[in-house]
Amino acid sequence: MKRVAFYGGSFDPVHNGHLAVGEAVSRLFAIDQFVYLPAFHAPHKKRLVPTPAIDRYTMLCLATMQESLCVSKLELEMPARPYTIDTLGRLKELYSGDEIFFVMGADSWLDITTWREWEQVLMLTNHIVVTRPGYEIGTDHVTSEVRSRIIDARVREAIESDASRTSIYFTDAINTDISATSIRSRIRAEDSSWMADVPASVANYIEKYQIYS
Repeated sequence: MKRVAFYGGSFDPVHNGHLAVGEAVSRLFAIDQFVYLPAFHAPHKKRLVPTPAIDRYTMLCLATMQESLCVSKLELEMPARPYTIDTLGRLKELYSGDEIFFVMGADSWLDITTWREWEQVLMLTNHIVVTRPGYEIGTDHVTSEVRSRIIDARVREAIESDASRTSIYFTDAINTDISATSIRSRIRAEDSSWMADVPASVANYIEKYQIYS
């Protein structure tokens, strides 16, 4: 049985913080395969219009060329814009013999109750919530049953999961504070400091094709 982690998000654009998550989670949870899962358009963020999926997918591929990380087109190729509940169901079919972890940021955790069938989402697979060191993360917004499955992994060097049930792990193994929103804003403001926050290949792509200009 392999351990496979899927990191869902817009990745608009992918940055060094996203890559640090892949590396740290892989190490801490002994992940065999870490997969970035770009969303076509997050259904619970209907007011936000993302950069075209082809550009976000391409930037992810460029960013992971030299890393032990990979990118999936699963959500981009699904016939309808899927909710996470649909995506996880499909992943369980495709990876039926493996232990699946779904990775999300602290902001997604705080919004989790706005997701379709969110309690079932948290039951389908293991989840890893990535926070920054010193960042307080709340649990009052979820049910007592969900809280009973939370494991605080912020003080551990390695994690052993319980295959008999799905768990929700909190980790702050990634000490970085990079924002995709800030990167887009700085590009539009012609502030070149953004280039330090993304891989060189991604910076070149953004500049060549004027993605955020």
